[in-house]
Amino acid sequence: MSLIGAVQEVGQSLRKKIVEPTPDAGSASRPDPLMEQRDGLVGAPIARIDGAVKVQGQARFAAEFSFDDMLYGALVFSTIARGRIDQLDTAAAAAAPGVRLVMTHQNAPRMAPLPVFMSAPKAAGGEQLAVLQDRFIHWNGQPIAVVLADSQEQADHGATLVRVSYLADSAVTSLNDAIARGCTAGAFMGTPLTFDRGDAEGALVAAPCRVDAVYQTPCHNHNAIEPHAVTVAWQGKQLLVHDASQGVSHTAWSLAHVFAIDEQQVQVSAPFVGGAFGGKTLWRHQVLAAAAAKLAGRPVRLNLSRQGVYRIVGGRARTVQRVALGAQADGHFDALIHTGLSLTTASRSMPEPFILPARCTYAASHIKLGVHTANVDMLANTFMRAPGEAVGSFALESAVDELALLLAIDPIALRLRNEATRNPTDNKPFSTRHLRQAYEDGASRFGWQRRQPQPGARQQGEWRIGMGCATATYPYYRLPGGAARLTLSAEGRVRVEIAAHEMGMGTATVHSQILAERLALPLSQVACIVGDSSLPGVVLAGGSQQSAAIGAAVRAAQEQLFAELLKLAGRASPLAGLQLAEVQARDGGLCRRDAPQQWLSYTDLLAQAGRTQLVVEASAAPPLETQHWSKHSFGAIFCEVGVNCISGEPRVQRLLGCFDCGRILNASLARSQLRSGMIMGIGMALMEETLFDERTGRIMHANLADYHLPVQMDVPEIDVMWTDIADPHTPMGARGIGEIGITGTAAAIANAIYNACGVRVRDLPITLDKLAG
Repeated sequence: MSLIGAVQEVGQSLRKKIVEPTPDAGSASRPDPLMEQRDGLVGAPIARIDGAVKVQGQARFAAEFSFDDMLYGALVFSTIARGRIDQLDTAAAAAAPGVRLVMTHQNAPRMAPLPVFMSAPKAAGGEQLAVLQDRFIHWNGQPIAVVLADSQEQADHGATLVRVSYLADSAVTSLNDAIARGCTAGAFMGTPLTFDRGDAEGALVAAPCRVDAVYQTPCHNHNAIEPHAVTVAWQGKQLLVHDASQGVSHTAWSLAHVFAIDEQQVQVSAPFVGGAFGGKTLWRHQVLAAAAAKLAGRPVRLNLSRQGVYRIVGGRARTVQRVALGAQADGHFDALIHTGLSLTTASRSMPEPFILPARCTYAASHIKLGVHTANVDMLANTFMRAPGEAVGSFALESAVDELALLLAIDPIALRLRNEATRNPTDNKPFSTRHLRQAYEDGASRFGWQRRQPQPGARQQGEWRIGMGCATATYPYYRLPGGAARLTLSAEGRVRVEIAAHEMGMGTATVHSQILAERLALPLSQVACIVGDSSLPGVVLAGGSQQSAAIGAAVRAAQEQLFAELLKLAGRASPLAGLQLAEVQARDGGLCRRDAPQQWLSYTDLLAQAGRTQLVVEASAAPPLETQHWSKHSFGAIFCEVGVNCISGEPRVQRLLGCFDCGRILNASLARSQLRSGMIMGIGMALMEETLFDERTGRIMHANLADYHLPVQMDVPEIDVMWTDIADPHTPMGARGIGEIGITGTAAAIANAIYNACGVRVRDLPITLDKLAG
């Protein structure tokens, strides 16, 4: 089952939270004024409306909520990769000062396995392992006990006193052993990861010019500023959860399934989330905290340490990718092959779908794409910013650069020579595609004409200087489930409530701007409330689609509000008898489209009807945008690096991204999102790598000190620009921007490094030992 299908299936059980769209709203035939508006609130660089709350320390995160009589939890993790517990001695821990409970598989409540992202239990990609229900061990770091105490320090100390012995089984913890055990065809959220057209292998052999290389990317771990945390309480049969979550409704539904209760009995709150990128979904700590609270009869806070995050929160899977390109002497592609392997686990299949960029970027006569998986006995993988596209673009765009060198064609010219006018794999027309403009604008601003095609041609002191480029791409998604509630007060203020998420990307700010624009109100008179599963909608913050889902819902609710206001207009009103298509917002009220001077304020409309407020709810129409169009954002990444002649140290000196993401809704927030993605791309290219001890399957550097991430001195000034051309086939003309920044960046850096020193590194990260000498 596909992701959209899974959400639609489970959405039937959550229909109580979504009001069906008004059949006659007519929004499909009526133009959206936000599509072309350029001098109002939408698009302006408005500062985050929650910025002051955060910098003043008033924003409450999951570990900052508290209940009376609350206990603190600490986890005990397994130290073998596969086997079973032989002896588990909790006596010393239970007798330690302040310890109130030690929960193990021997006394934990009965719980069902975790469904993944609202998919049916045991669906493709779903979790097969229940939490703390037996003595079997499936990875090194699996939680085997929860210690509850009166303070965090007492709980942490108690966890060190749990004694355990194991009966270890043979485990698969290396790439070679996983391949030897056998590979299977991969799928991503139920969709097969394969495509064939023509005879790509034959065309490759026949092509006069070709490259055929293997590229590797390591595992990566999530390292959000806010560690995963949860504070839970059972109030009778009601479960209250304060969670660091990017899917409050999904978490509520899943926890209800785990504890065999109705989803109406679970409320998940996450008003602020300190970073997520795919990692702040449902993991075992939420289930363990809820189970421990149930067993103890007291509220529980479980705040994962940094080591705890590494032990139980999955990250990006390791990949081995083959990219082969066959071309004519003029550079036109005859064959495009992108195949390979992604490591995953038997209990939860979540491979990196690295072929996704190759599905939409280049025209080729013959195409062969495919991802196979091999299972390891290790922590299951999950979504991580641009899953598939981030690592897939590294391999694909590196291969294109290698072919450009072989053909002696400028890398930009080769890319544009193979521009696809329709999607190469489904033959749908692109809704909009301005990649050529992005390359032309970006190259001009970056000074691409100064690039020397011969590697090692530029040197400044002991630094060799090189330039590289790469294409960025990410698909447009809009999952079902978007809904919104609007409350208009007698003072003319409006509140919008949505079960959406604020993880630092400015959700509340952008949608306050959008609603203020739609209602012709000052921004100060609009409030956006998000982050609670009791609010309307079943929205997931992922896949760069939350804004699209919310935006469509807000428009539907705004039109419903106008329809209800027109019903309140008396016979003497200048708006009497008008239909929705005949009015528009102006100056905090409604007016006739053909006679704007005939106007009434929202305040007057409510007062004339004797109402103190007006509340409406609506959901977005089904997301049909992708049925007729191929919808993707694109971008051009440019990089200049220096490689030290003596040490081999690589340094990114300049980075520019020019993006074609449809309408930009907030220039300041967009710049922040795109830059942050590019910074993650720097880390992916030069330093980020999860290191495992293959003897035990244990992560060796489960902390922020040893897991290398870009810091201030690693990041140059990053220049960002965009086309800002509205997509007429999406809500608000916008496409997502949260993930595209990381795509293409690692390849642009790798290509620049080759141009600087003539060393082609195909195995990330590009560390100085791979360049020295």
